[in-house]
Amino acid sequence: MPTIVHYEIPVNDIERSKKFYGDLFGWKIEKWPGMTPAGEYWMISMADINGNKALGGGIHKRMHPDQRSISYIGVKAVDEYSSKVEKLGGKVVTPKMTVPGLGYFAFCLDTENNSFAIWESDENAK
Repeated sequence: MPTIVHYEIPVNDIERSKKFYGDLFGWKIEKWPGMTPAGEYWMISMADINGNKALGGGIHKRMHPDQRSISYIGVKAVDEYSSKVEKLGGKVVTPKMTVPGLGYFAFCLDTENNSFAIWESDENAK
Protein backbone atom coordinates (compact mmCIF):
# COMPACT_ATOMS: atom_id res chain seq x y z
CA MET A 1 0.00 0.00 0.00
CA PRO A 2 1.41 3.44 -0.85
CA THR A 3 2.67 5.36 2.18
CA ILE A 4 4.56 8.57 2.92
CA VAL A 5 8.26 7.91 2.25
CA HIS A 6 9.77 11.41 2.46
CA TYR A 7 8.82 15.01 3.16
CA GLU A 8 10.37 18.39 2.41
CA ILE A 9 10.40 21.61 4.38
CA PRO A 10 11.08 24.75 2.32
CA VAL A 11 12.81 27.44 4.38
CA ASN A 12 14.10 30.99 4.02
CA ASP A 13 17.19 30.50 6.21
CA ILE A 14 18.80 27.05 6.12
CA GLU A 15 21.11 27.56 9.11
CA ARG A 16 18.35 28.99 11.30
CA SER A 17 16.05 26.10 10.38
CA LYS A 18 18.72 23.46 10.96
CA LYS A 19 19.32 24.89 14.44
CA PHE A 20 15.60 25.13 15.20
CA TYR A 21 14.72 21.54 14.24
CA GLY A 22 17.98 20.11 15.57
CA ASP A 23 17.60 21.80 18.96
CA LEU A 24 13.84 21.21 19.19
CA PHE A 25 13.61 17.57 18.12
CA GLY A 26 17.23 16.36 18.02
CA TRP A 27 17.03 15.77 14.27
CA LYS A 28 20.33 15.09 12.50
CA ILE A 29 20.55 17.35 9.45
CA GLU A 30 23.37 16.82 6.94
CA LYS A 31 24.09 18.31 3.53
CA TRP A 32 23.24 16.02 0.61
CA PRO A 33 26.06 15.97 -1.97
CA GLY A 34 23.80 16.74 -4.94
CA MET A 35 21.99 19.89 -6.03
CA THR A 36 18.28 20.49 -6.64
CA PRO A 37 16.39 23.20 -8.52
CA ALA A 38 16.27 24.99 -5.13
CA GLY A 39 20.05 24.64 -4.71
CA GLU A 40 21.61 22.88 -1.73
CA TYR A 41 19.61 20.12 -0.09
CA TRP A 42 19.87 18.99 3.52
CA MET A 43 18.75 15.48 4.56
CA ILE A 44 16.92 15.01 7.87
CA SER A 45 17.48 11.80 9.86
CA MET A 46 15.52 11.02 12.98
CA ALA A 47 14.47 8.30 15.37
CA ASP A 48 11.09 7.64 16.93
CA ILE A 49 10.50 7.94 20.68
CA ASN A 50 11.85 4.37 21.11
CA GLY A 51 15.08 5.16 19.27
CA ASN A 52 14.16 3.32 16.06
CA LYS A 53 14.97 4.88 12.70
CA ALA A 54 11.97 6.90 11.51
CA LEU A 55 10.81 8.56 8.29
CA GLY A 56 13.36 11.05 6.96
CA GLY A 57 13.00 14.24 5.04
CA GLY A 58 14.78 17.23 3.60
CA ILE A 59 15.22 20.96 3.97
CA HIS A 60 15.83 23.26 1.02
CA LYS A 61 15.67 26.94 0.17
CA ARG A 62 12.10 28.20 -0.40
CA MET A 63 11.59 28.74 -4.14
CA HIS A 64 8.50 31.00 -3.94
CA PRO A 65 6.80 32.87 -1.06
CA ASP A 66 3.81 30.55 -0.64
CA GLN A 67 5.70 27.25 -0.98
CA ARG A 68 4.67 24.81 1.76
CA SER A 69 5.94 21.50 3.13
CA ILE A 70 5.18 18.52 0.92
CA SER A 71 4.84 14.79 1.54
CA TYR A 72 6.14 12.22 -0.95
CA ILE A 73 4.04 9.07 -1.23
CA GLY A 74 5.85 5.98 -2.48
CA VAL A 75 4.16 4.21 -5.41
CA LYS A 76 5.16 1.40 -7.78
CA ALA A 77 4.92 3.60 -10.90
CA VAL A 78 4.66 7.40 -11.15
CA ASP A 79 3.07 7.15 -14.62
CA GLU A 80 0.31 4.84 -13.37
CA TYR A 81 -0.48 6.98 -10.33
CA SER A 82 -0.32 10.23 -12.32
CA SER A 83 -3.14 8.83 -14.47
CA LYS A 84 -5.08 7.83 -11.34
CA VAL A 85 -4.68 11.33 -9.87
CA GLU A 86 -6.25 12.88 -13.00
CA LYS A 87 -8.99 10.22 -13.25
CA LEU A 88 -10.04 10.86 -9.65
CA GLY A 89 -10.31 14.64 -10.13
CA GLY A 90 -6.87 15.72 -8.94
CA LYS A 91 -4.21 17.43 -11.03
CA VAL A 92 -0.62 16.62 -11.94
CA VAL A 93 1.08 20.00 -11.56
CA THR A 94 4.63 18.93 -12.47
CA PRO A 95 4.88 15.80 -14.62
CA LYS A 96 7.31 12.96 -13.92
CA MET A 97 10.84 14.15 -13.23
CA THR A 98 14.01 12.15 -12.63
CA VAL A 99 16.35 12.21 -9.66
CA PRO A 100 19.36 10.35 -11.14
CA GLY A 101 20.25 7.21 -9.23
CA LEU A 102 17.26 7.54 -6.88
CA GLY A 103 13.96 7.53 -8.80
CA TYR A 104 11.14 9.62 -10.21
CA PHE A 105 8.51 11.99 -8.84
CA ALA A 106 5.58 14.16 -9.87
CA PHE A 107 3.95 17.01 -7.95
CA CYS A 108 0.16 16.82 -7.68
CA LEU A 109 -2.91 18.52 -6.19
CA ASP A 110 -5.76 16.60 -4.64
CA THR A 111 -9.43 17.52 -5.13
CA GLU A 112 -9.17 20.03 -2.24
CA ASN A 113 -6.11 21.81 -3.75
CA ASN A 114 -3.63 20.24 -1.29
CA SER A 115 -0.15 19.53 -2.64
CA PHE A 116 1.56 16.15 -2.50
CA ALA A 117 4.12 14.26 -4.53
CA ILE A 118 4.24 10.70 -5.78
CA TRP A 119 7.61 8.93 -5.69
CA GLU A 120 8.91 5.85 -7.53
CA SER A 121 12.23 4.50 -6.30
CA ASP A 122 14.63 3.34 -9.03
CA GLU A 123 18.40 3.26 -8.46
CA ASN A 124 18.84 3.06 -12.25
CA ALA A 125 16.95 6.30 -12.92
CA LYS A 126 18.75 8.56 -15.40
